[in-house]
Amino acid sequence: MNEFLFPASTDAAVSGASVSSSSSERSLALLALVASEGRALSLAELSARLGLPKASAHRICAQLQEGGWLMRDADERSFSVGPALRRLALDTLNNGVVRGLRHEVLADLVSKVGETCNFTTLDGATVLYLDRVEAPWPWRLTLDVGAHVPLHCTASGKLFLASMPAARRDALIERLRLEPLTPTTITARDTLRAECEAIAARGYSTDREEFIAGLSAAAVPVKDAQGQTRAAIAIHAPSARMSIDDAVARLPALQAAAARMAELL
Repeated sequence: MNEFLFPASTDAAVSGASVSSSSSERSLALLALVASEGRALSLAELSARLGLPKASAHRICAQLQEGGWLMRDADERSFSVGPALRRLALDTLNNGVVRGLRHEVLADLVSKVGETCNFTTLDGATVLYLDRVEAPWPWRLTLDVGAHVPLHCTASGKLFLASMPAARRDALIERLRLEPLTPTTITARDTLRAECEAIAARGYSTDREEFIAGLSAAAVPVKDAQGQTRAAIAIHAPSARMSIDDAVARLPALQAAAARMAELL
C-alpha cells in the first residue's frame, strides 16, 4: 500500500471498476486505488478515477472507514489507507513460505557483511520492522519484528521519505515531530528535506548516530518491477566497529540482497 510497502500501480486493476455492478468489486477497486496512489485521495478524485457517482463513492468510503480499511486524512476531506488494510498487508507479507525465503536472504546477507541486517517498510508515519537477522556479536541492538521506529532519524526512515513524491514528502515532514534523540538527530525541516534530496540522488541512506548514540547504519531500497520503493534492507552496528565508510563499502552486498528480496514481494 502507499503507506505499507509502497505497492505497484493498480491502474489496470481499477480500470474496469466503472462497468462493474458488484459492490464488493467496487470496494476492492477503491481500496486498490487508495493503496497505490501514494497520497490521500478526495471523494471527488475517487469518484472521477473510478467512474462512480459521488453518492456511491461516499457510501463505499463510509463503509470502508467504519471497518478500519480507510481512514480520514488530516484535512478530513480525503481518504488514506486504514489500520485494517495495513494489518492485512503485514499478514500477507508474513505468509509462511515467503517469509522463510525472505529470512534466508537476510541470513545470507549477514553471513557476508558480518553485521545485523533488517527488512523494513513504511507504516503510516513510522518504519515497521518486518524481519531481522542478528550478527553474532556480544554488543547489539535488539528491535523485535513488529517494532516501529521514527522516520526522521533512521536510515530506512529517511530512505522512505526520499522515495516519496516531493509533495507527499513535504506534507509528511511538516507533520512529523522531529524529536532530537541524539546530538546528531536532524531536527530542522529544511535540513531534513535537503537530506532526502541527497538520498534520492545517491540511492542509499545513512544514519550517523542520529537514532542511537554510538550506532551507525545504512539502508538501500527494495524496488518492484515498476521501480517503486516498497521496502528497505538496512545494516546497523556500533560506530566503533562499523563507520559510515565501512557501511558504504558494504552497499554492493546490500543491493544484491535487495534485488533478491524484490522477487519475494
